[in-house]
Amino acid sequence: MPTTAGKTAARHDIAADPNPSLMAARRDWHRLQAALAPEMRDWLAGLVSASSDELARDFYDVLMADAEAAPLLSNEIVQTRLRSSLAGWIRSLFPADPAPDFENMAIVQTKVGEVHARVRVPLHLVSRGARLIKAGIAGRIAGSRVGRDELVRLLLHVETVIDIAIELMGTVFVSGLAHQSRDEEAYRLFFLSQDLSLERESQRASLLEWNQAVLLALAGGSGSTEPLPRIGRSDFGLWFHHRGGIMFEGTPVLDRVNELMQQLDEGILPETDAARAAGNGFGPALGPIQNAVNEIRFILNDAFQALIGAEAGRDALTRTLNRRFLPAILKREITLAMRRDQPFAVIMVDLDHFKAINDSHGHSAGDAALRQAAETILGTCRSSDLVFRYGGEEFLVVAVEAGEAAARALAERLREAIARTEVVLSGDTRIRLGASVGVAVFDGHPDYNHLVEAADSAMYQAKRAGRNRVVVAAGSR
Repeated sequence: MPTTAGKTAARHDIAADPNPSLMAARRDWHRLQAALAPEMRDWLAGLVSASSDELARDFYDVLMADAEAAPLLSNEIVQTRLRSSLAGWIRSLFPADPAPDFENMAIVQTKVGEVHARVRVPLHLVSRGARLIKAGIAGRIAGSRVGRDELVRLLLHVETVIDIAIELMGTVFVSGLAHQSRDEEAYRLFFLSQDLSLERESQRASLLEWNQAVLLALAGGSGSTEPLPRIGRSDFGLWFHHRGGIMFEGTPVLDRVNELMQQLDEGILPETDAARAAGNGFGPALGPIQNAVNEIRFILNDAFQALIGAEAGRDALTRTLNRRFLPAILKREITLAMRRDQPFAVIMVDLDHFKAINDSHGHSAGDAALRQAAETILGTCRSSDLVFRYGGEEFLVVAVEAGEAAARALAERLREAIARTEVVLSGDTRIRLGASVGVAVFDGHPDYNHLVEAADSAMYQAKRAGRNRVVVAAGSR
């Protein structure tokens, strides 16, 4: 709970805060309290006060049975404190006072929201908790001897008051999560600002050092009771679990490398230890150990290469912008377009028959085709336009301050330029490229995904219509 000084400062901030949500919540809560007759307020306050401990206990019993909530609540001290705090929170929402202290109530809700954000309590669990408390109070009201009109009024009062509290809590929860996300991203960027090439070589060396330690131990022969070194406790394993977990957060790399290290530490190596101790040799283990190590090296090499390319925000192969930055760019363009009433467009470019290039000439030819296509697109677009590698053979162009006519003209220039592009392969083999292009112009919809999907749909229409053509999405202006 906040200290007295903290409460005083927070009370001043809330009282002076012109935030429309706070002002609306204050007004609604006071109106609700004033609308109840004094005897109904007293009766409800007494009912809630008498049952608050039981409501809190029932609430946590339900959440402790939930697989997602239980880990957050498993600590006995946390449970004890939370139950007591929850009971007090329930009582604070239903005072007998006709003009309750809104500022103090709001402070409590914001503090709870801040705690939820720090502990990462999912919003749907908070909503479920509110529903359980509503149902608990409503059941007790319904089981009492009140008239129908009073019953309806009391049930509506309880529903609305808890909704107001959750609304205040949710506002702080979301802002708290956003602040944490910014801090975590800054922390991650700090790691990524290091010399990634040097980091890659250093971790390659660490992995090789562990591998050599295992091979040297195996060279000692059968009959050894000394366990083989575990990769999870090696310098490489410790780096991956901690620093690597930050660098590769949100990528499939984490799961797969963790899976491989688990296979080594919990399966292959213990089985090899047992075979050595029994004098049964270790030959069959060499293949699985080396296979796992080779796969880890391969995965990490690709992952580091992607990070190195993303350092400057660019795709490693094509040097176009990295797709992870697309949402931020499109949100900004939508804000600018709405503020300045200036159109912009998204152009989706997909290389035709790209799979046939890979199948006939190999993936190196496909990579060469992608690099050449990217160079052509970058050379055709204006310097103000933004070009992203969107998918395997897809590129996305954000054409700034371009209406339908300008976007269509740019799309046609892109299609024609790609059609003239010739890729020279080894042995003087030459292949020609083609592209299907979809265009969507911003139509005022605030969700950037709506615009991307429109361009993507138009591009698929171009594919279905015979490829090597431009289609503008219906409704583009």
